[in-house]
Amino acid sequence: MADDEFVGQQTNQDQSEDINDKLLLDLAWERQQKKTFAAWCNSHLRKCGAHLNEIDKDFRDGLLLLKLLELISGEKVAPAEKGKMRIHKITNVKKALEFISQKGVRLVGIGPEEIVDGNLKMTLGMIWTIILRFAIQDITVEELSAKDGLLLWCQRKTAPYKNVQVHNFHTSFKDGLAFCALIHRHRPDLLDYDSLKKSDDIHNLNLAFEIAETYLDIPKMLDAEDIHSTVKPDERAIMTYVSSYYHAFASNQQAETAAKRIGKVLTVNQENEKMMEDYEQMASNLLEWIQHTLPWLNERTSEKTLSDTKDHLEEFRQYSVSTKPPKAEEKGKLESHFHTLQTKLRLSNRPAYVPSEGKLVSDITAAWKALEAAEKSYQEFLEKELDRLRRLELLAQKFEHKANALEQLFSGKEAQLSYNDDIAEASLADIYALHKIHETFETDLEAQSNRVSKLGDISNELENLEYHNTQAIKDRLESIRETCVNLKELSDDRRKRIDEAVARQECLDKLRLEFAKFASALNNWIENSADDLHGDFSCSSIEEARTCKSKFEEFKSNELVEKSQEHEKICSFVEEIGQHGSTENPYSALSPEDVEQKWKNFMDLIEQHTAAIESELERQIEHEKFRTVFAEKANKAGEYIEAKSAQLADLSMSVGAGTMEEQLDSIKAFLADGVASQADYDEAEVAHQDIQAALIFTNPHTTYTIEALRSSWSQLIGSINRAINETENQILIRDSKGLSEEQLKEYRSSFNHFDRDNSGMLDKNEYRSCLLSLGYNLGSDPNNDPRFDDLWTKVDPNETGHVTFELFVDFMTRETVDQDTSEQVLASFKILAGDKPYITADLLKKELPPDQAEYCISRMAPYEGPGAVEGVLDYRSFSSALYGQSEL
Repeated sequence: MADDEFVGQQTNQDQSEDINDKLLLDLAWERQQKKTFAAWCNSHLRKCGAHLNEIDKDFRDGLLLLKLLELISGEKVAPAEKGKMRIHKITNVKKALEFISQKGVRLVGIGPEEIVDGNLKMTLGMIWTIILRFAIQDITVEELSAKDGLLLWCQRKTAPYKNVQVHNFHTSFKDGLAFCALIHRHRPDLLDYDSLKKSDDIHNLNLAFEIAETYLDIPKMLDAEDIHSTVKPDERAIMTYVSSYYHAFASNQQAETAAKRIGKVLTVNQENEKMMEDYEQMASNLLEWIQHTLPWLNERTSEKTLSDTKDHLEEFRQYSVSTKPPKAEEKGKLESHFHTLQTKLRLSNRPAYVPSEGKLVSDITAAWKALEAAEKSYQEFLEKELDRLRRLELLAQKFEHKANALEQLFSGKEAQLSYNDDIAEASLADIYALHKIHETFETDLEAQSNRVSKLGDISNELENLEYHNTQAIKDRLESIRETCVNLKELSDDRRKRIDEAVARQECLDKLRLEFAKFASALNNWIENSADDLHGDFSCSSIEEARTCKSKFEEFKSNELVEKSQEHEKICSFVEEIGQHGSTENPYSALSPEDVEQKWKNFMDLIEQHTAAIESELERQIEHEKFRTVFAEKANKAGEYIEAKSAQLADLSMSVGAGTMEEQLDSIKAFLADGVASQADYDEAEVAHQDIQAALIFTNPHTTYTIEALRSSWSQLIGSINRAINETENQILIRDSKGLSEEQLKEYRSSFNHFDRDNSGMLDKNEYRSCLLSLGYNLGSDPNNDPRFDDLWTKVDPNETGHVTFELFVDFMTRETVDQDTSEQVLASFKILAGDKPYITADLLKKELPPDQAEYCISRMAPYEGPGAVEGVLDYRSFSSALYGQSEL
């Protein structure tokens, strides 16, 4: 029984001793954590001029805690409450804890009330989670991260040193040799490791702490006596202090790499800026020439003569042959320059270059299309003017002839109609004759009224075609109309007087009356037909000439035969009158001789018109030769251009066509063949000059026009040059991205597969299908897919609506190649600046080549943020500007 009580008392005594030992160890760890965590926080707070005195008191209002999180994360934290009440403090701490949680850290059992109440244990736990997240979590060494990665780093760095074996973050660092080994490994000039003794742990620890604080800018976070007196130093305190070593030494190793990266980026940026300036100048020159040329092409002043209009057409032909081709070549060079610049920008991970307003490639193309549209419109205007003036000359001649005939016909008629003696002195036969004569005159006057109406139609047509002497035509027409009206009034008066005398006259000579009627009708028909046959005869095609000949032959076979019969009947009247012993005919103003002479003159006119038709037919046959020659040359040139364009498209879309250099040689051979075949195109130009000289405006033997051939030839040469430029850019992409020929062929095969319309580009639907085939996780709704819209914006920053093969290759390789980013450049500057938000000109001159240092100094804005001093520069805005995120 006594033994059992003794055993029980001994057990309780051992448990009490273990509890006391644990309490003592926890107090030692708490003291070490309190000092270490406070020093770590101050190493960051000093950047903004703040300082932490008591870790369990100074964080209670949450203000210093929010400031610390902003400094170590580099992000903006929610603004703090300005009040001093407990609710304001709890709100501020809660914002800080929520920010920590957003970074993926779980705060188990730590609430804002514990921090506000000054709970030391909870406060230390919170600070430890912050240290783990922002100082230790991102450490990665040989696929190990955080604590394991930091431990492996210590083991690798201290492996060559005697008396150092790092197995943990407490006892392994107790003698101080591990700290000294880490310093000596990276800065052997700061201490003599071989002189250190393992037994002199306080000396070793103090030596490491003092050197780290003096030369490495690492605050003294640990106390040598505390570590010496503690059996097992606090692991969290040791880890926190060791992580400062890791970041300090890692930043030193990155400085040289950062300087080289910045130099590389600046060199690329300077080259790109030069190409941008060249593009702007080239675009300005071309647009200025286009704007200077357009007013001339838009001029629509009508000339009065045919020769002046021909001079304008010749001037336009010289422009098309001599002036425009060099400008088309400039346009091709401008487009190639732009595509090369965009390729270089993509390879250097820069944003796509957007030219200044009005100088986009689309603006150049639109201006060029406007120029070509103006050229086409101007040429059509000149051709229409030629046709209009030719028709005007013919119409004016026709009007002159008809007007002369009517004026001659009306001449003296007013006096005749006003004469009255013949009526008063006439016999019965005479007055009857006068009555019939006047009926004939009225019939003739009515017929002449129709001729006056036709003359008015000609005048209207001349006015509609803007004849230069329209007013004189209208004045003459009005004079003829007034004469016709006066004659009608005088005719009505004379008819009244004759009717009054008819009652006294009964004997009429029927034979003479019949002669008068037939002779008058025949005379009117002769004059009307002669009017239509007078003037120059012209056709615009061989078919039109043949049609005119056919219609005229039909006229001679039908109507002329009928009038010939009437003429024979009139001749029979004359013969019968002669048999009655009379040679006079008071009923007719036409004598038999007059009728016979008019008939003879008309038959001569028939022969002349027949000869004119034959002559025009021969002229159109000659024109047909010109049309045939041009059609032969144009068809040959046009078919060559179409065939070469198709072959070029097949070559550009082919996959297994050899290496890129071989494809480039093939395309250059295309260009050489095109230049060698330009003779066919030049022959078509020469044939077109003959057609223009002959004023030929239609050609049914070919669908090609010289303007279409010029445009197609220019497009073919431009397409070949663009294909050369695209192939050279693909070689540039291949070499810069480290791609193999097989990879490029695979990319080309994929691109061709989804380019279903063989346009050489992928539209949105085709590009989406491509991404899905590559395994991209896109949304189900093509019309509302933010993920796809983001990918599309990256490959089509200029919103052209399509993706070229170059952009497709760039996308396929972008995520597999190490590229500079604005974040990497910013981090590099931050390393050079010693983690400060600004950098000095002296430091830039020290770390960078002279020209690149001056480039940075001239473009960096003065730093105006917290802690700014005179002369320091803002490298953050400069880094963003290099990648188009702000303006330099």
